Amino acid sequence: MIAGKKITLAVVLGFCLTGCSDSKPLVIADSIYLNGTVITMDANETVTEAIAVKNGKILAVGSAVSLTKLTGNETKTIDLKGKTLIPGFVDGHSHLSGVAIQAVTANLLPPPDGPAHNIASLQETLRTFIASSDLVKNNAMVIGFNYDDSQLEEGRHPNRHDLDAVSTEMPIMITHQSGHLGVYNTRALELFGITAQSKDPAGGIIVREDNSRIPSGVLEENAHFAYLYKSVRLFLPNAGAEIMRAAEQQYLSNGFTTIQDGKTDPVSLALIAQHAASGGFKADVVVYPDIASMTDYSILNGPMHTLDYADNLRIGGVKLTFDGSPQGKTAWFTKPYLVPPAGQDSNYAGYPAFSDADALKWYLLAYENNWQILTHTNGDAAIDQLIAIAGQAQLALPQKDRRTVMIHGQFLRQDQIKKLKKLGIFPALYPMHTFYWGDWHRDSVAGAERANNISPTGWLLKEDIKFSIHSDAPVTFPNSMRILDSAVNRTTRTGAVLGRYHRLDPMDALKAMTIWPAYQHFEESTKGSLEVGKLADMVILDKNPLTIEPSEIVNINVLETIKEGSSVFVKTQ
Repeated sequence: MIAGKKITLAVVLGFCLTGCSDSKPLVIADSIYLNGTVITMDANETVTEAIAVKNGKILAVGSAVSLTKLTGNETKTIDLKGKTLIPGFVDGHSHLSGVAIQAVTANLLPPPDGPAHNIASLQETLRTFIASSDLVKNNAMVIGFNYDDSQLEEGRHPNRHDLDAVSTEMPIMITHQSGHLGVYNTRALELFGITAQSKDPAGGIIVREDNSRIPSGVLEENAHFAYLYKSVRLFLPNAGAEIMRAAEQQYLSNGFTTIQDGKTDPVSLALIAQHAASGGFKADVVVYPDIASMTDYSILNGPMHTLDYADNLRIGGVKLTFDGSPQGKTAWFTKPYLVPPAGQDSNYAGYPAFSDADALKWYLLAYENNWQILTHTNGDAAIDQLIAIAGQAQLALPQKDRRTVMIHGQFLRQDQIKKLKKLGIFPALYPMHTFYWGDWHRDSVAGAERANNISPTGWLLKEDIKFSIHSDAPVTFPNSMRILDSAVNRTTRTGAVLGRYHRLDPMDALKAMTIWPAYQHFEESTKGSLEVGKLADMVILDKNPLTIEPSEIVNINVLETIKEGSSVFVKTQ
């Protein structure tokens, strides 16, 4: 635990908002939550039993007896009946716009989240989707989300021939669960002009069929990203409000009151802004546009780029991607992959998205404009590049409180951690990989030693470094209890423990989902803990994650999500 903090059962009363004079009346609460366990996540790790809310903010936290003094004729009293109330979850990193697309596309996830355990089941899922989806009927594209070659029985990526067996008339694009690869059928390749003569773009690969230059249908990294956005534009005209509501509901049902959209493309940013302006969002949404794909920076210097939310939306900064995914074997390592992907030799260690010169150009642009910058780095070579580039940018433009963020940092080496701390780089880590791909990382990607230290939260705690943990949705669902479970237990799909030293106790794991990501977003003064004056962003759980058996954390239910004192999600039976 950070700095030796201990859980205490305390009474914290903060309703003296009018001067604390005996002659002045107490402020009357709009609502009071009583008879539960209130985990405040404050600096003292206070655990108490009741909380009072006024005008969307926390009025008082303390004992039920003390807070009943704040009750008036209009006060709503909520009996928690022994349930647990905690701060609303703050999304350390995900892609709201991607979750929106996922909500209306074919679910190609493997079990336990989807049906695609082999190529035949993937094909059948696509056929069923084509027959039933109004979006497919009304548009000119078929999109499937999140196949995973590491979980397919064939142990390989699908190819254009596999998708041609579903349809040769309609263009089909399916994304890998990492989001960093896609597979296109022959019709889609033709539509986008991808041929044997096409050259690989910088930071991307058009995978070819054996002993030829004919595209196999698999596109990696920048080769895929170039056509992903075009596919989405064909698939989703006039569906913005529908998909945004569906996406937000996934987060609300998991207790998130602040949602991130990382690497926002211009089309998605316009959809999100339009939905916000119509009053569509219940949670707060903070977006980080993809700096490398922008041609007009005026929006980053406009009123949306602020610490204040308007219509539950703000721009928080920018996003940059330095490498790919370890499960897709495109992350950039200093040592080779244990088992190289098809077509690569034993020295293959992945590859960068940008040269150092291009990466420094983007960093200097962000620092010159005081834009917070989030950088996707999975492999240790990409993290080396981040450390070098951020260091150069800080020398050129001396350090301010920029809170530069390292996204994922999965293969962070121990020798890199002090360098991150010196540069003030905030780690947003991804221990959910221990469940979803832990076995794959150990047996195919990196070997046991490197795999045991993915998302090395134990090393960060030792250096007293704050960090956040996240889902990276839509790579995985924004399942808050799976995030918490993976950080506390670090068990794989087969039940093995991956990196016992990096297991978090539940209190620190909750911090990494509440107060620490609030700090990451420059919002620690208003969110992340249940303290007087902060927003009444709260979640009610059916069980207490601090006292339940760690193996049962994944089964905890979010019963209700509350944003600024108003209920925005209630679980139905």
